[in-house]
Amino acid sequence: MWLDLKDIIVTPGAVKSFECDVSTDGLFVPSVKDFTAPPHAVGQVKNSAGALDLTGVLTAEMLCVCDRCGREFLSEKVMELKVPLSAELTEDSDAELWPVTGGGIDLDIVLASCFILDMETKFLCSPDCKGLCPKCGKNLNDGPCGCVKDVDPRLAVLGQLLDNK
Repeated sequence: MWLDLKDIIVTPGAVKSFECDVSTDGLFVPSVKDFTAPPHAVGQVKNSAGALDLTGVLTAEMLCVCDRCGREFLSEKVMELKVPLSAELTEDSDAELWPVTGGGIDLDIVLASCFILDMETKFLCSPDCKGLCPKCGKNLNDGPCGCVKDVDPRLAVLGQLLDNK
């Protein structure tokens, strides 16, 4: 979605509101299997003494795959948006500034980038997920698997001393 900012770039204190769905076409996150609804953003761009700031909230409902046990689970991500924009970029400009080109910005690109950069590095179905047994592959969240635990080879000598008695 193109957000035209021509009318607020030159007017300090001016505000332009927006509300849109973000396209999921470019949102590739390995542990996100699908989106139950397109991510939704609500916010505004405000001119504060010549500096443009995009603020708002982006909400996404996703079907994710747990990185430890492989189970699918629903997850909701709510992230706060705070993006500095600039109509005039120079070589010395801050790298975190988003350029306003042609008098506006492409919200899909800005919001998708913010979403991907704010993603968790690990998706877990619960904070105490036990994962899978490395021997048999049973989901340990469903209960113990019954596999015999391997003895650390560095401590095997101590085990032999106990066996002799």
